Amino acid sequence: MGLDLQTLNDVANWMAASGKGILAADESTPTIGKRFDQIGAESTEKSRNAYRDLLFSSNGIEQYISGVILFDETLRQFSLDGGTPYPDYLSNLGIIPGIKVDKGAKPLAGFPGETITEGLDGLRDRLEEYRNLGARFAKWRAVIKIGEDMPSFSSIATNAHALARYAALCQEADLVPIVEPEILMDGEHTVEDSFEVTELVLESVFSELYSQGVVLEEMILKPNMVLSGYECEDQADVDTVAGMTLDCLKRTVPAAVPGIAFLSGGQSDELATAHLSAMNKMAGDGKPWNLTFSYGRALQQPALKAWEGKDENISAAQEAFMKRAKLNGLASVGKYSEDME
Repeated sequence: MGLDLQTLNDVANWMAASGKGILAADESTPTIGKRFDQIGAESTEKSRNAYRDLLFSSNGIEQYISGVILFDETLRQFSLDGGTPYPDYLSNLGIIPGIKVDKGAKPLAGFPGETITEGLDGLRDRLEEYRNLGARFAKWRAVIKIGEDMPSFSSIATNAHALARYAALCQEADLVPIVEPEILMDGEHTVEDSFEVTELVLESVFSELYSQGVVLEEMILKPNMVLSGYECEDQADVDTVAGMTLDCLKRTVPAAVPGIAFLSGGQSDELATAHLSAMNKMAGDGKPWNLTFSYGRALQQPALKAWEGKDENISAAQEAFMKRAKLNGLASVGKYSEDME
């Protein structure tokens, strides 16, 4: 099939296409090592390549996946069936290849327990290299915590500023930025607390994007959903989460943004799908942006469990992956129901 997308707006619209979503396969080497530990598989460059290949070569993946976020190592690796570089392999399927470019969340000096995402130094040169290797979009994640006296205004402001600097550099390098301000749902906070912080953070992020000249039509937002803290005794139900998340987005996200691709943020596979579907059902055709998914663990976990690092389990793992991809594709148009599980 291949891709012929001329402008950044074309790329962003393709990434947010109706009925599809973005596969986050950009786990760092330590993170994917932990996931391999859970299934008793050794994490080596070869095994990581084999696992990513299992996902990308799943028959029909292009029906439900519009883009894949890659890690630096994977961007430079090749498909196992013909030695095609992954950016070309995915593009040939009609899937846009992207790259994670941040260097991780590090302690924010002067604010114990809070973090700032690093990676702006040298980013311009790295983006140029990634574009030459075939990437068409990039991703940067900021991490905001809710807790006692958290988040501080400094945490919100510094992370919003860094997200906007990254986004401006991406567009300069002819890459669509995925802007990911994640409010962590660890803790005992209520769904109302989550709403308040999410609204504050998104307002700050879009203020910075605007002031730094980022073209909103040429980006994708990757936010958290408005959820109760995972340790909160009173867990908001699916419709409450969907309604409050929509209300928060309507208040803060300009209509110029082509798409909103939610992160799953530690939700179970089924709940992440149910929340997305409920939002699309509730919003109907009245929403200004496409609401879709950019899930990592919530898309991959069933496949990882089925695979167990063994070649003989590849087809079962691909089947498990495709099932979740299909269900999330249906959720992105509000057509998922629990009995499909």
